Amino acid sequence: MTRTTLGERRTLVTLQTPGPGVPDGDGGTTSSWTNLTPATAFAKIVAATGKDSERLAAGTVLTTQTRLVTIPFHAGVTTKTRLTWTDVRGLAHLANVVSAQPDERRIDMELVCVEVPA
Repeated sequence: MTRTTLGERRTLVTLQTPGPGVPDGDGGTTSSWTNLTPATAFAKIVAATGKDSERLAAGTVLTTQTRLVTIPFHAGVTTKTRLTWTDVRGLAHLANVVSAQPDERRIDMELVCVEVPA
């Protein structure tokens, strides 16, 4: 993994992990999210190379946007983590981490994330 400079990390992301279930009022629970500590990091975010991945689900083609995200090493980031950020156009993004690989010295982390449609 090539070291990412601070100047390349232009996007502030919020890192969250699944929290405890919250009562939904009908006897069940809904998922909640809790910020990691620290909760934010500046990241380099680029679209994964190649064509968008497409899946066929119930006769509908769904397209997923895969992102490669580089952040400073964070021990709390796992494949259960999600990231949120706002791009330069003001559009909000939400992505689930599917792979988290720290570099050898645990200075940087490269994440493979799949965006969740809003």
